[in-house]
Amino acid sequence: MIVWKAPQSEVLAALQSVAGIVERRHTLPILANVLVRKAGEQLHLTTSDLEIQIRTSATLGGDEGAFTTTVGARKLIDILRTMPADQVVSLESNANKLVLKGGKSRFTLQSLPAEDFPLVQESASFGPAFSVPQKTLKTLLSQVSFAMAVHDIRYYLNGILFVAEGKQLSLVATDGHRLAFASATLDVEVPKQEVILPRKTVIELQRLLSDVGGEEQPLIEMQFANNQAKFSFGGMEFVTKLVEGKFPDYNRVIPKGHKNSVTLGRAALLASLQRTAILTSEKFKGVRLNIEPGTLRIASNNAEQEEAVDELDIDYGGDAIEIGFNVTYLIDALANMSQDMITVDLQDANSSALLSIPEDAHFKYVVMPMRI
Repeated sequence: MIVWKAPQSEVLAALQSVAGIVERRHTLPILANVLVRKAGEQLHLTTSDLEIQIRTSATLGGDEGAFTTTVGARKLIDILRTMPADQVVSLESNANKLVLKGGKSRFTLQSLPAEDFPLVQESASFGPAFSVPQKTLKTLLSQVSFAMAVHDIRYYLNGILFVAEGKQLSLVATDGHRLAFASATLDVEVPKQEVILPRKTVIELQRLLSDVGGEEQPLIEMQFANNQAKFSFGGMEFVTKLVEGKFPDYNRVIPKGHKNSVTLGRAALLASLQRTAILTSEKFKGVRLNIEPGTLRIASNNAEQEEAVDELDIDYGGDAIEIGFNVTYLIDALANMSQDMITVDLQDANSSALLSIPEDAHFKYVVMPMRI
């Protein structure tokens, strides 16, 4: 049976859309495979790592009929990548083997039985579905994902908190030293739902979501259950386990009523921080900010007695404050924003700073000071 017969670019795009979660080395060998299921003209491709499952459907020619098998996902992609984009490639099933052909090349691949492929058991009790533009969700994810923890013992920090309530969708990430909050307005009212999406799911969604805007922008549909989330978009279905645990109360972390505030150009501040970061030491990424009326001075030094000092002219008439920060935390936030101006609110040298966008309550970034 000919499972598919289509241009390399189409086959490769379908396979790559599901292959991001496939681990090259896994305790279960079959999880390195993609589940290929033919039903009539439709071809369904499914991958899983036991916690996330991604399925896509495509029409890629070949014989009509019913057929299922599993084959090494990465191997298939690696072979296809070496072929021209417009070359027609076919996959044929022959006994227990699969034969991939393109031009004068042929590859005989081992398959494993489809019935051994561990599909994720979907929850029976998903909440109401709601949709947002893919571009909106992709933007929200990029505004907060850099603040997720990595391999933290507090496992609930290794992901992003999703809060849907009324007409608002809010995303929050924190690693204990900084916190990023971003929100968007929904077109529909939704009952309150709070879930924590795992780090791997967040990274995969960022990779797959479209950032096409305008009137015809594609949507993503979301549904949450107690222990699972389901996303449907662009012919794909994405089911993921959720992180269990209680996320910190982010409203208590976001400072209110700081008396000193300065609004300045984001690009200029980012460039200044990147310059001074060059002379911070590898282990100790600290920079000193001296804020006084009219001037912001940023300084760093390292164990070799080298020093960097940079000054920016600012419109500021508040208290003189000297405060230290991990420069990476500031650069991460500024590099993931696109606005021209940002506002920095400060209380004193020992209180966390709040970065926000002027006249926009949809983004807040809190960063703890460090002793220098």
